[in-house]
Amino acid sequence: MIGQTDISWAWPWWTTMVIINIGNLIVAMIVYKKSLKFKDEKDPVYLKRMRIMGAIVVIVSLYRAIFVSQYGSQLAWFDSIANSALLIRLFASVAEVSFSGLFALAILKFNTYLPAKEGLRDNKFKLFITTKTPYVLITCIIISQFVDTFGVITKHVLANAIVETLWSIGFLAILPLAILQLRRVLRIKDKEKTRQLLMLKKSAIIIVSWCLIYCLYGLVFHLPGIWSNTIYLLETGIPPIKTGINAIIEAFTVVNETKLYSDWGFGFLLWHSAYFSICTWISIFLMQAPRPRDFRRKYNPKINLMTVILIIIALITLLTLLGLPAEFDDILVILVLGGIVFIPIAFILFLEIKDSKSKA
Repeated sequence: MIGQTDISWAWPWWTTMVIINIGNLIVAMIVYKKSLKFKDEKDPVYLKRMRIMGAIVVIVSLYRAIFVSQYGSQLAWFDSIANSALLIRLFASVAEVSFSGLFALAILKFNTYLPAKEGLRDNKFKLFITTKTPYVLITCIIISQFVDTFGVITKHVLANAIVETLWSIGFLAILPLAILQLRRVLRIKDKEKTRQLLMLKKSAIIIVSWCLIYCLYGLVFHLPGIWSNTIYLLETGIPPIKTGINAIIEAFTVVNETKLYSDWGFGFLLWHSAYFSICTWISIFLMQAPRPRDFRRKYNPKINLMTVILIIIALITLLTLLGLPAEFDDILVILVLGGIVFIPIAFILFLEIKDSKSKA
């Protein structure tokens, strides 16, 4: 693990994360502005909700990328109320609910635009998977926000383990439906209809990829370590639980130590890098409201160029992480996850360029 006393090594990494999120904000502003032009869409409420939730995620990601909590103890101008634990948690709650809302609403609308042909009434399990699991995701994430806020105030070690478990349960719940939707859209062979459903195809690929990676990482690597550490801390009684108004005041005024990570360890860097890059990219795509489109658009190299730049910057961040002190298994995990993540992104970019050129 990396020590707390010297964080000079972190400046290139921190600068990269901030640049990525500034780029994300620029792209999101372009997407948001373009979405305002689609006034003749059949479902304007859907578009409005998706662009608002996406914008919230992007703005909060930039805020949190700038105000990395541990810097507050090193830099006087960071050591302020803007970096307080409770304030960050309140902003994060809005962003995380919006993030899950993008997934849930996109999946529900997919069922509307491309419904399952087979009957669901006779199969209650399939009916539940198809119609209820998006609400399971939203419910899990909303509950996790209350638990997480409780943990920030009281410093109860059990809170973080419960929060991470709820997140894994939520995305695990929608994984079967996401796979079914991907299979549904891939079955379509008609070229014209395939073009119309291209956004749905991309969203299905992204959602399945995210759910698989997140759930595998959580269930195999992340949750076992968190729960074992939590059980150990519960047995030792450290840290002590805080209560009363003083606990709330302290959560507002004291700089956060970023959950369970008391140092700049490899786990924190992995979490922070993925949280404020990949999650934001997914949100930017989903805020476009995946739906059938029937129009001819000109080839726009600017958005594709911006995507390539963001991927290159992300690769630099990945290489920076690999250059930090870490165990071999940590390096192996980041290599595998990095490869799995960038393959879908590159594939989506390839589809975008191919589709745009074919319609030029």
